[in-house]
Amino acid sequence: MFQTLHYVEEENETGRVVSAFREMEIGRYSTEQAAVAAARASMATFVHAERPEYAWWIVRREGEQMATWFADSRTRREFTVDLMTRRLVEVA
Repeated sequence: MFQTLHYVEEENETGRVVSAFREMEIGRYSTEQAAVAAARASMATFVHAERPEYAWWIVRREGEQMATWFADSRTRREFTVDLMTRRLVEVA
């Protein structure tokens, strides 16, 4: 199973970022492809709403701490981890 999570930086009433974030589970999926598709759909909705907060999405195997895919709202770039080289690889 793969877990898709969405994080959003917390802001105070003046719009300043505080050093905290909210974690929200989008869902759990039987394949990594389905989990990434759910993350992409969530990101598209967030970006389309033109929300000012910084947000990021991750996909990881259920119970693990390391993400296998992630993206953020500011750059809209997607990355995966190459486990052989232990490097980030941008998804084209």
